[in-house]
Amino acid sequence: MKKTIKLSMFALAFSLVSGCATTSDVENIQSQVNGLDTSIKQASADAASAKSQASDAAARAEAAEAAANRAAELSQEANRKLNKKFKRSMMK
Repeated sequence: MKKTIKLSMFALAFSLVSGCATTSDVENIQSQVNGLDTSIKQASADAASAKSQASDAAARAEAAEAAANRAAELSQEANRKLNKKFKRSMMK
């Protein structure tokens, strides 16, 4: 986006320096610059929204990972208890 703005500013400056620019040419360039500015603002807003959504997704993924780890620990603990009870019942 910055490259596009730089190029449009360069084009505007070149057209003004060349002396051949008419008022309509300057107005046309200005309208293009304004259009690019609007596009940049929209892209920036979209990027901020995507960043926020990515942060939310990362937090949810971390919570899901923690829950999965806890479930695995509980499963292993239950398995140990069952094995212990099984061994006791085999001793009788």
